Amino acid sequence: MNVFIHGLGQDASSWRATIRHLSTKDDLVSVHLPNLLQHQEVTYQALYQQFKSFCLSYDQPLHLTGLSLGGILALNFAIENSKNVATLCLIGTQDKMPKTLLNLQSYIFKWLPNRAFSQTGFTKNHFISLTRSMGDLNFQNNLKKVTCPTLIICGSRDVANKKASYRLMKSIPTASMVMIHRAGHEVNQHQPLSLASILHTFYQSNA
Repeated sequence: MNVFIHGLGQDASSWRATIRHLSTKDDLVSVHLPNLLQHQEVTYQALYQQFKSFCLSYDQPLHLTGLSLGGILALNFAIENSKNVATLCLIGTQDKMPKTLLNLQSYIFKWLPNRAFSQTGFTKNHFISLTRSMGDLNFQNNLKKVTCPTLIICGSRDVANKKASYRLMKSIPTASMVMIHRAGHEVNQHQPLSLASILHTFYQSNA
């Protein structure tokens, strides 16, 4: 089972173009993160627990592909449940949360109109609560616990996540890295065809 996890500000449909170009015989599911929480408090900790329960509901190891927040959730799960992950693909993902950037995002969210968040499934207050709850996340001392084949992907224009991507590649023993040209942070939106081709090769080499 291939599980795709979107980033904050995206939704399950953000993977549609990539999945359309992806040639695989495996089942595919794109998780819509707000649906996991339902009426719970919107914090990273609550979201991760629901994501963990979702993944553990399958009786076979999963192929996890996550972007940004989705990558953080996938990485967190792979560290804690390595036997339940067949492959891991992390796109534009941090290994330690940059508090300055998170604080800046929260400040920007505060001044955006509510309608700017209406298509995501989360409200403005949800965005602020979620980003604030992520400030202390740090996976750097546990990256060696990831034992499955791992692919790190970063857009060539994703300046904010390049350093973290290289750190992940160097710190996870099983990791390799690909840079996708002419793509920013949202690789699944900017270069879905290139991303699908890279993912197909990765899945095939680890079938």
